[in-house]
Amino acid sequence: MKLDYNEHPHRRYNILTGEWVLVSPHRTKRPWQGKQEKIPETKRPKYDPTCYLCPGNTRAGGEQTPKYESVYSFTNDFSALLADTPNILEEDGLLKAQGETGICKVVCFSPDHSLTLPLMEQKAIADVVALWQKEYSELGAKQSIRHVQIFENKGAMMGCSNPHPHGQIWAQYSIPQEVERKTKMQRAYFEKNGSSLLGDYLQQELDKDERILFQNEHFVALVPFWAVWPYEAMIAPKKQLQNIAALSKEQALAFAEAIKVVTTKFDNLFEVSFPYSSGIHQSPTDNDYPEWHFHMSFYPPLLRSATVKKFMVGYEMFGNPQRDITVEQAAKKLKGLSNTHYSLK
Repeated sequence: MKLDYNEHPHRRYNILTGEWVLVSPHRTKRPWQGKQEKIPETKRPKYDPTCYLCPGNTRAGGEQTPKYESVYSFTNDFSALLADTPNILEEDGLLKAQGETGICKVVCFSPDHSLTLPLMEQKAIADVVALWQKEYSELGAKQSIRHVQIFENKGAMMGCSNPHPHGQIWAQYSIPQEVERKTKMQRAYFEKNGSSLLGDYLQQELDKDERILFQNEHFVALVPFWAVWPYEAMIAPKKQLQNIAALSKEQALAFAEAIKVVTTKFDNLFEVSFPYSSGIHQSPTDNDYPEWHFHMSFYPPLLRSATVKKFMVGYEMFGNPQRDITVEQAAKKLKGLSNTHYSLK
């Protein structure tokens, strides 16, 4: 008897973390009586005098935001990490704690309060990529920094406290657990095969063409085989690059195109400003990591409509991640959507 991915419960292995996700495709047939919510209002002005991220306004911490005209970054007024924390290890029996140093920055993608990444021009997104490159290099060069995490929380559903188009950068001394897991898996494969784990995976996906959403000369966007979130997506360079600092201007522009296409497809799915958390995983900055292949992941919570979310509860909290809609179904639906934003048609 052959395993049918669209009918039979099965587990899928994440080659980058060594973890599993349970897939239960038959559950999509069950009736839905869950929570319904109103679609959030998406129309916003180009400038909001009450927004502390808009050019010229006073921020929550009392500093004034300059009248920036493109992408702009600054140190977070309420940083989760501080540069002057004592890096002391304390142990008391089974209790262990250690001070953590770091720098947190905010990246305003655009001075236009009304925009989001899918509504920005490709060149403007490339400017954001260029600033990411600059921050990664400059922060990573500090002796007190060993890892730089670039991410965005988009939408109130994802806990975003300000609708102005922006993301964050957390640079810290410790290397986060998720990055350590991915380093371990990529290193083991690289040492055994002499090639990039993610690069070889991308080639297999390109050959199969079942989960590919978009590709250009330099980048691939796809729904990964092991995706946890209903419409999860990944963008990765076809050529192995350890981090975004290695991108040429041409590659950065291609990366920007892939970001614009993926986020536009998200918005077009339910014709709403699609919430997600996105992040770039790349090599830590304390050493050379020849095994690393950088990639950007998008974790959106929407499941059945603009108002129905996927919650990680019950089994997911106490066992391991689980999904109902298959990766192939999600990829087919996303791939079939237009690359032109629904609001511009």
